[in-house]
Amino acid sequence: MPSKSSSAHKRRSKAAKSASARANIQGLPVSIFTERAYLHYSMYVILDRALPFIGDGLKPVQRRIVYAMSELGLHAAAKFKKSARTVGDVLGKFHPHGDTACYEAMVLMAQDFSYRYPLIDGQGNWGSSDDPKSFAAMRYTEARLTRYAQTLLNELGQGTVDWVPNFDGTLEEPKMLPARLPNALLNGASGIAVGMATDIPPHNNREVISACIHLLEAPRATVADLCAHIKGPDYPTGAEIVTAHSEIRQIYETGSGSIRQRAVWNREEGNIIITALPYQVSGSRILEQIAAQMNAKKLPLVTDLRDESDHENPTRLVIEPRSNRVDLSGLMDHLFATTDLERSYRININMIGLNGRPKVYDIRSLLKEWLEFRIETVRRRLNWRLERVVRRLHILQGYLTAYLNIDEVIRIIRREDKPKPVLMKRFRLSDDQAEAILELKLRNLAKLEEFRIEGEQKELSSERDTLKKTLASDRKLKRLIREELLADAEEFGDRRRSPIVERAAAKAIDHTKLIPAEAITVVLSKKGWVRAAKGHEIDPRSLSYRSGDAYLHAAHGRTNQSVVCLDSSGRTYTVPAHGLPSARGQGEPLSSTLTPPNGAAFAGVMMGEDEDLYLLSTAAGYGFIAPLGEMHTKNKKGKSTLKVPADAKVLTPQRIFDMDKDWLAIVTTAGYLLVYMVGELPQMNRGRGVKLINIPAKRRKAGEEGVLAVITFQEDDGLLIYSGKRYLRMKPSDIDHYIGARGLRGRKLPRGFQQVRGMAVE
Repeated sequence: MPSKSSSAHKRRSKAAKSASARANIQGLPVSIFTERAYLHYSMYVILDRALPFIGDGLKPVQRRIVYAMSELGLHAAAKFKKSARTVGDVLGKFHPHGDTACYEAMVLMAQDFSYRYPLIDGQGNWGSSDDPKSFAAMRYTEARLTRYAQTLLNELGQGTVDWVPNFDGTLEEPKMLPARLPNALLNGASGIAVGMATDIPPHNNREVISACIHLLEAPRATVADLCAHIKGPDYPTGAEIVTAHSEIRQIYETGSGSIRQRAVWNREEGNIIITALPYQVSGSRILEQIAAQMNAKKLPLVTDLRDESDHENPTRLVIEPRSNRVDLSGLMDHLFATTDLERSYRININMIGLNGRPKVYDIRSLLKEWLEFRIETVRRRLNWRLERVVRRLHILQGYLTAYLNIDEVIRIIRREDKPKPVLMKRFRLSDDQAEAILELKLRNLAKLEEFRIEGEQKELSSERDTLKKTLASDRKLKRLIREELLADAEEFGDRRRSPIVERAAAKAIDHTKLIPAEAITVVLSKKGWVRAAKGHEIDPRSLSYRSGDAYLHAAHGRTNQSVVCLDSSGRTYTVPAHGLPSARGQGEPLSSTLTPPNGAAFAGVMMGEDEDLYLLSTAAGYGFIAPLGEMHTKNKKGKSTLKVPADAKVLTPQRIFDMDKDWLAIVTTAGYLLVYMVGELPQMNRGRGVKLINIPAKRRKAGEEGVLAVITFQEDDGLLIYSGKRYLRMKPSDIDHYIGARGLRGRKLPRGFQQVRGMAVE
């Protein structure tokens, strides 16, 4: 059992350590701590995850995958190895993150439809252009590096790059790869960091190298000069780039913008055959988009869709038009505007520069900075080689000395306990020379021949002189880089896949023009329920209505037209006729799609062409004639058209067929009737209108009299006026008695019709 003094000592020791620990704690306000923590996290995401480095064009995870595969010996001529082996090495040695994210980055570098020049040669299911995410698990697929990937690695062990410790300090990894080509432009990149993003499109090898050589030879070349070599992005797919050349140049001048790419199609036996899709667009997605339009009856020009893609034809989508009379160019223009057959790609050439900071580059600054990286890389490679050549020449000089004095050398080695210092003193050798002689095997001593040593000395001396001259001359150094670039262009260059064809922006066909023009009758009930019946012969009053509801108004038109609705506040609304429910049911309330003012009720419906005329009027005795086109609106809250006086009712609108021949009959609730030509009314777009009939102001304000109905009719038509159960049938000759000028009081109807309830054309 421990003593009391021992326990006290332990408590004092523990307290002292706790006090010391507290003394080493630095206090910070929460705001400052969180700001610093978020800033550190942001910089980590920007520099070590999301943005590529301008030198090798790779993000850290991509660089580590390529390096790990090279360490595993998975070069282009090696046997394939399981992808799980590569992912395991990457995670265990260099990149301690999720295996799924690492494998997806590996898959992306192996997909020839995602990368213009893939870095990984995959064996197995690595996804398809139709579904890039359909790749098999990493335990099933196998991989190795491509020949193109060697351009990133060939100079790695030649002193060209700096090395840094890995995450646990047990290994070293390259800070960047010594890329021989501007991979950042060739394969592009995309990523989202904190507060910034990058979207770099891929480019053609030959075009980019040509621009690099031009900038190498003419450092003052402008963006316009470089655009003569780089025509534009070159995506892995064969779809056309339809962006104007001026816009492409502006992108290269600013480093940001957008590129439009359009599918390639041709005619074959009257059908549309799509042979190339835009970058990252799925053929199945295109068929879904077109089928959705067909199901919504917005694309009656197409009757069938087929996907005939196979190994020989990776992309072959067939669109069968309804008939030979369909304008295929117009149809494709519509599909370009409404589907992913034409797609825009955001361009933002943002990457980490040589100074370790992110920057949005124009094309000239990017290539200039990459050439600086390449020049420095080649200079370091030549210096590294020069050091080894000089060292080898030094060793060869020692070998030559040993050959000329081989008997003495053997004697010293046999007799001396420490032959190295003796050799150095006897033949004036350096430490390296003496060590190299002692490391030679006995059989190699016999093979030492003066002419072979002198021959190697001669070759290395020539190489040394060439290296020194190249390093001393910027012109020769640039010439060497030019020759290497041309050699890589010859080996990895290919023709452009994405042709640049400047085309006008696609325009969608007005869907109303695609809808069959079938005759319909639109019926409106008193409670604002609307429906459409086929044909013009239907009697809307004979339809069934909801309990407490009844017929209010109807309009004749066609399914490809719009319906203009008028409410009690004088506002007009537009709804497409083809979207109205069938008259087989009781319809739907207009308030479900429109938002009229509180308390407003719908007063009528109108249909026709934009130039058709309608009479809008109120029970206060005012109105005007308005073109139907002026009443259209896309606003669900409507458009103010008719100004309604206080406590006045909006009357149902009346169609005007001929301003010079149509007549107008106006009847008041007190039994006054006035008839005159429609031509006496003005045409207006909006407002209260003019006085249609004279009603004494006192009677109108007191609610004792108002306009009951306004009807337009032809010269040979008669009128039917209702008063309770009685009705008055008026022939054309009887109507003449009530003809007067616009704005008059009119004539009183016969006895028994002093309280009129309705009027109709007979």
